[in-house]
Amino acid sequence: MRIDKILANSGYGTRSQVKEYLRSGRVCLHGQIITDPGFSVFDKDLDSITLDGSPIRAGSYLYFCLNKPDGYVTAMKDDHLPCVGDLLPEHLKTKKLAPVGRLDYHTTGVLLITNEGDLSHKLTSPKWHKEKVYLVTYEGPALTEKEVQLFAQGFTLHEKGHEPEKLKPAQLTLLSDGQCRLILTEGKTHQVKRMLASQGRSVIALHRESIGSLCLHEGQKPGEMYALSEDEIAQLKE
Repeated sequence: MRIDKILANSGYGTRSQVKEYLRSGRVCLHGQIITDPGFSVFDKDLDSITLDGSPIRAGSYLYFCLNKPDGYVTAMKDDHLPCVGDLLPEHLKTKKLAPVGRLDYHTTGVLLITNEGDLSHKLTSPKWHKEKVYLVTYEGPALTEKEVQLFAQGFTLHEKGHEPEKLKPAQLTLLSDGQCRLILTEGKTHQVKRMLASQGRSVIALHRESIGSLCLHEGQKPGEMYALSEDEIAQLKE
């Protein structure tokens, strides 16, 4: 396959951007600079392509970790509100990427964006038991060991106008008055807020710290995203 097509299909830029990378001497194969966009690369040599000295990950599936900011809808398009799709570079907006799961409008933190449907299904399916870690800031009386034990056992939500809903065991860690860490293995709608509301507390800020092995990189700012490495992808799929 042409080297410019490999780079563009793998999410490194538009065809015109990739051609500029090549003209600028930023792309190498086996350590040799390649400037011809039409240069053919065999499958066995894909692992030997580098961009700015770093090996590329060649393939049609793309994986990114976004630090979702406050005030964004978890969708690729929205007619009225800012959405996470607005944060993607233009050259990625044609790659059929989609967020995995959903973070509420004001919830921040780790959001996986990929075009691999099978992985998306596995991460959102309760039977795979992927842990999701949340830092919770809340109003109301300080949570106690009573709630820690209740959450650890799993309990049933009884909400007005709704059928009772059984929750799986969750790990609650008390951090300080008004703040805790909560680890879930399921993702029911507004689950964290509903769990705390059932105990007379109100969530005022929610930040997802990780999904399984996936977490933010040090210094990653709201709205920034990074492409997962081969190791990060493998760990996420374990």
